[in-house]
Amino acid sequence: MNAISKDDDPSARATIGVLRETKYGERRVALIPGDVRRLASTYDVIVEEGAGVLAGFSDRSYEAVGARVVSNSTLHITANVLVGVRVPENARNIPFGAVLISLHGRDASLASILRESSVDHLVLERMPRITRAQNMDVLSSQAAIAGYSAVLEGARRLPIILPMMTTAAGVLRPANMIALGAGVAGLQALATARRLGAVTHGFDVRAAAQEQVQSVGATFVSVDTPLRATETVDGYARDQSHDEQLQLRRALESHLVSMNLIITTAQIPGRRAPLLIDDESIAQLTPGTVIVDMAAESGGNTTRTQPDQEVVIHGVTILGPTQLSSMAAGDASRLFSGNIRHLLEHLGTRGKTLRIDPSDDITAALLGAKSAATSEVSAR
Repeated sequence: MNAISKDDDPSARATIGVLRETKYGERRVALIPGDVRRLASTYDVIVEEGAGVLAGFSDRSYEAVGARVVSNSTLHITANVLVGVRVPENARNIPFGAVLISLHGRDASLASILRESSVDHLVLERMPRITRAQNMDVLSSQAAIAGYSAVLEGARRLPIILPMMTTAAGVLRPANMIALGAGVAGLQALATARRLGAVTHGFDVRAAAQEQVQSVGATFVSVDTPLRATETVDGYARDQSHDEQLQLRRALESHLVSMNLIITTAQIPGRRAPLLIDDESIAQLTPGTVIVDMAAESGGNTTRTQPDQEVVIHGVTILGPTQLSSMAAGDASRLFSGNIRHLLEHLGTRGKTLRIDPSDDITAALLGAKSAATSEVSAR
């Protein structure tokens, strides 16, 4: 671990730089003005020009709470703590010895670049599932928004409406919807589809999920397979063998054929997404069925998923959106920003420095396998 050299001014404070996202389709911002105001008593905050515009937060709104709005080059010269939703596309621009807080840090080549620059990357996907880290868990907060958006995307592509409708011309039956995976995203998808009038069903390999599915008014789908204990100690689904996945796919087929909208959410941190729907299963589905694969970015839960593409096969539409949270960028940013603020408050300060302590279980998890001595990040 490194320690950024302190400014000669003893009153200098750590400077947080809020990055403008550059990935196509990414509309969120890592810190919103309300949370900048709450952090201002501890940190100096600078914001890259236009960082919040796509989420509905103008440069002027940041200036109104005491932040300085600066160019990208000025931000990289001035800030020693960079916060973003995603890793900046040009990671080599990150200042030597800085701290980066963002999603998407599992790329080996990226990790190598950051090591060369002595950058400490707090990877938000690694946030441990422990009670005191719940208010810092961006995966959960963003999954809730994504689950909501997935249903709206699927409903737009369906040739039928979700609710039952009675008219003088006849009665329209409600659509059947199923969520495969009953984590935060799946449960939010079920709740949203039910509010829109669909008949909802949920499935998960974790036994504990049955009660959760039923709590949002959905029917839990049981399959007759000899699956072993499928939940890890941290609450995630255990990775299954090839044979177990095959058995599961065949067992799910009889339930999927009656569904109009299928939302798949199954992912395993750091691994390829499990395959839940293969070509044989797709061939059994009713033409007009829509699948929204929320695991597209990690390989997909179907054999035909293409990230950010719409694929039609046997009359079945398969969507692989990777920016579902950004479809409601304002609220997604509010939740993401709240998580970041709680993380910064947890990291805390020592004097006028941001403290990065690998002996802390939350910080250690975000850093990955690092185990070096405590470092402190102060203003330049």
